Amino acid sequence: MTYLLQQVLNGLHVGALYAALAFGYALINGVVHRTNLSYGALFAFSGQTAILVAVFGWHALWLTLPATVALGAVGGFAFAMLAAWVLARSVFPRLAARSPNAVVTATLGVSIVLMELGRIAAETRDYWLPPLLAVPVVFARDGGFAATLTVIQIVNVCAVAAVLLAASAGLSASRYGREWRAVADDPAAAAMCGVDTGGVFRRSIVLGAAAAAGAGILAALHLGNIGFGDGLVFGLKVLFLTAAGGYDSPPRAALGAACFGMAEALWSGYFPIEWRDVAVFSGLIAFLVLSRGAARGAGRAAPA
Repeated sequence: MTYLLQQVLNGLHVGALYAALAFGYALINGVVHRTNLSYGALFAFSGQTAILVAVFGWHALWLTLPATVALGAVGGFAFAMLAAWVLARSVFPRLAARSPNAVVTATLGVSIVLMELGRIAAETRDYWLPPLLAVPVVFARDGGFAATLTVIQIVNVCAVAAVLLAASAGLSASRYGREWRAVADDPAAAAMCGVDTGGVFRRSIVLGAAAAAGAGILAALHLGNIGFGDGLVFGLKVLFLTAAGGYDSPPRAALGAACFGMAEALWSGYFPIEWRDVAVFSGLIAFLVLSRGAARGAGRAAPA
């Protein structure tokens, strides 16, 4: 039972990071309605930039470790927001109304640019942060085995949960949330009703990118390293993560992604890890096929 608790605790941390990514991706996808392959690159770019800025602060500015970590987090977030601003002003507005392939191609190019910027800045080397808040907190003990999470993992889970709860409440009660839903449903009708669709469009892209940047920085602080090649992997993975809860609701997308992370952790604890992605993605595809089929069947059975 203690071993099961350990896997659940692992799933809470992984699921929290996945939930932040899915929430932000659904926020962007709701207004763009196109596949965005640059999202995972923003996640990796922010984490790697945070590490590189922290290395600069430690070696060049002779900062203390807390100041170094704070500088790295601020630097990583700032550079990610700069990239998001460029996307919101110069990439998505020009291509979102065109063919889906235009956005896919452009965001793939942005992903490659961000990964190459990270590689060049790091001189194709890996830099590591020292273990941060790595003290284990024991939740249960059975003989010599203890179910634990480190302090940094608990901080990550609590931070993501607090931000997503606040963001979900704001999305459901604020004027921006109402305008986002209107633009997501029908931007032309929203514009006719006086909604600033361009402003909602740009704000959604920046806020969604902020979720990716925050998740990337939290992952970097926990893992100590994020490579420049991780962007494309996470970019493809987040598509499936968001699909678990649906693209039309960021809170539901976050919940589905958290369940996906929990499934990954449970599989890793009980079954061969090399088959984890195959099994979890196969289960997700089967779930999506069955749920879409049930929805179509219910629609046909409904009376006119």
